[in-house]
Amino acid sequence: MDATAPETIADTNASTSTAMAPGGSGWARAVVIGGGYAGLLAARVLADHFAEVLVLERDVVDRTTGAHPTAPQSYHAHAMLAKGAQTLELLFPGLRAELEQLGAPVYDYGERISFLLPTGYAVRTSTGVRIQSFTRDELELRIRSRVLDLARVQVLCRTRVVGLGRGPDGRIEGIRYRSEEGGERAVAADLVVDASGRTTSIDDWLGEARLPVSARKTVKAKITYTTMVFDRAPGDKDYDLAYQMTFAPSVRRGGAMLAVERGRWVCSLFGFEQHPPADPDGFLEYARSLDNPRLAEQIARRSRHDGLHRYTNPGSTWRLHHRNPGWPEGLIAIGDALCVFNPVYGQGLTVAAIEADALGSLLRRRCSAGTGLAGLSQEYLRTAAGIIKVPWSLSTTSDLMWSPAGQPLAARFAHWYNQQVFALARHDADVWTRFVKVANMTAPSSLLMHPSVVAKIVRQVLTPRR
Repeated sequence: MDATAPETIADTNASTSTAMAPGGSGWARAVVIGGGYAGLLAARVLADHFAEVLVLERDVVDRTTGAHPTAPQSYHAHAMLAKGAQTLELLFPGLRAELEQLGAPVYDYGERISFLLPTGYAVRTSTGVRIQSFTRDELELRIRSRVLDLARVQVLCRTRVVGLGRGPDGRIEGIRYRSEEGGERAVAADLVVDASGRTTSIDDWLGEARLPVSARKTVKAKITYTTMVFDRAPGDKDYDLAYQMTFAPSVRRGGAMLAVERGRWVCSLFGFEQHPPADPDGFLEYARSLDNPRLAEQIARRSRHDGLHRYTNPGSTWRLHHRNPGWPEGLIAIGDALCVFNPVYGQGLTVAAIEADALGSLLRRRCSAGTGLAGLSQEYLRTAAGIIKVPWSLSTTSDLMWSPAGQPLAARFAHWYNQQVFALARHDADVWTRFVKVANMTAPSSLLMHPSVVAKIVRQVLTPRR
């Protein structure tokens, strides 16, 4: 398949149905809007159940394409939490080993790190949580190559969706798109997946189809990132991750430096309502202003580097499609098109992977039962909301404290509790391990509310400070 040019779609004006496709292969056609990371994951699971999966992509992409050049956040340091890595390995077996062969290191989150909490350095200990660091560019390239190998997946490049096709019963039965070559066309679909990212036009599409727009939750936290990718000195193996976290409202500067494939570091410096410089000298000076010196040390040792990139993330936004009483059947959303997280917490890639896996599980169950797609949209959106709820709470509770005045008591208590956990994590391996597991989504947040942790916090609070 040639992914660089539009394919001819047979029977694009045919009516769609939720009946099973001939031969028991599932349903006839699914359309994915957007061919980035989340869109590729959606295409991967849909290909198990639909005779054809059509991915509509606005850029020109092929097997050599990594992260989208039109997605500004793609240049910056990305964390794949342990839960996300486990899920990707289920969807793409052997992916971790493939990346490791390129030099993307795999390491224990508590051993090969220099993690500066707002209370001091976290204790270095084995946590049993193994992670791998790599560039978003390499990850997306490897995933895209595998998805393009799937016979049922077709990609149309240089296309832009202009509207939804709504049937007499209100169900979404396809989309309309415009391409540079062929003008406007319509294509039928049993299921439409919005994976168009944080710039999704879903509100316009719903409005044009005379459907209600979903409410949103928004938490503002204006964080600006500047990133440099540079060479890692040979034999430099003391750590694979160096980090200084921001912490509202006092710690406004931070940075993350991760060892990645092909013997390089990717280093993102960030600041709340501050702009890390986008020139090499200014970038180094900003790094020197941090309390974790390891970032500046490595930047100063570089012999070469790529160009610097800057991106400002205004905050977090969750589109509450699952609460929209007029949400139509036949339409769902995934990844940033559903919920945009503050990138500083590294949750976005992992949540999108879990959402895709959940979608696959729902389709598998319906395929096994021989049932149709009726009710799938709401079932998936409720499932996705359950996936989003905990990471959303963990990240936005902290971000609310950039403006602590007037915030809910529950948010202020959670922020205080986190401070106590961080204070213990400087010397208590058990507490730090619990935090690592929760942060990597391999354990529920209740792990940090265990009576043993609460008792340690009470003793810490009641013990007079020297």
